Amino acid sequence: MATTAVKKFTLIFYAPPSAVAACKAAVFAAGAGRYPGPGNYTECAWTAVGTGQFRPGATANPHIGTADSGDGGKLEETPEVRVETLCVGEDVARGAVAALKGAHPYEEPAYHVIKIEDF
Repeated sequence: MATTAVKKFTLIFYAPPSAVAACKAAVFAAGAGRYPGPGNYTECAWTAVGTGQFRPGATANPHIGTADSGDGGKLEETPEVRVETLCVGEDVARGAVAALKGAHPYEEPAYHVIKIEDF
């Protein structure tokens, strides 16, 4: 009898340092960060600090910086935290992304969802 393995995903997102705790709390409440196995680990994540950059367009409403008329706003560089966490099940991944979007202060949060292959 064949069994269907549960799909696993990595959710990666970037947030300003002041918003990381709220974003992690939201995705963890949605079920992300739970590692399957006998250890019953929860709230698992990896973080690293870096620098994000963007230039807001003329119609943008940026959390940091300002948009102006014409070609857009000034090029901004700002500290950000990259967070990676596990999502077991597509429903958990989708719920975690929705929770991230609700908790994140940016107009358009940057994130990636990557399917993990089980070898």
